[in-house]
Amino acid sequence: MALRKIRIQGEEILGKRAKEIPEITQRIKDLAADMIETMYDAEGVGLAAPQVGILKRIVVIDVTPEQNSPIVLINPVITATEGTQTGWEGCLSVPGKSGQVTRPQKVTAEYTDLDGNRVQIEAEDFLARAVCHELDHLDGHLYTEKVEGRLYDNSELRDESEDEEETE
Repeated sequence: MALRKIRIQGEEILGKRAKEIPEITQRIKDLAADMIETMYDAEGVGLAAPQVGILKRIVVIDVTPEQNSPIVLINPVITATEGTQTGWEGCLSVPGKSGQVTRPQKVTAEYTDLDGNRVQIEAEDFLARAVCHELDHLDGHLYTEKVEGRLYDNSELRDESEDEEETE
């Protein structure tokens, strides 16, 4: 396993559509392992292959507090959505920034796992947000395109939360 360089907003590859993965090879399994390691090292909850410079339709996600349950989604497709939720999002490719984004409350997605099986996942709440966010990357979109209001510097948000704690 190896850490990969995370591409930053403005790099051309982040605006391109990723290509389908025709078969699960050892190179794809190695890429998934590298992406998981890179995601954990960067303290993220998701990472898409274009974010590490690879135009393939693969994402890794782990929203567990322990960061010990990664999900690898190959050629994922959202097949159903339900409800809405609005919340803060950030991105490893947009370091130090956050914004409010509305996403589905629940999503159902189909994908291929590392064993080549077609699988379905039903995700709610934060996992649903992560699935939508990462799948957007596969089509060349960043969450910044969906931000409601403005994009905040994370230090602004920390300052505001510290102010709120002092007034309680």
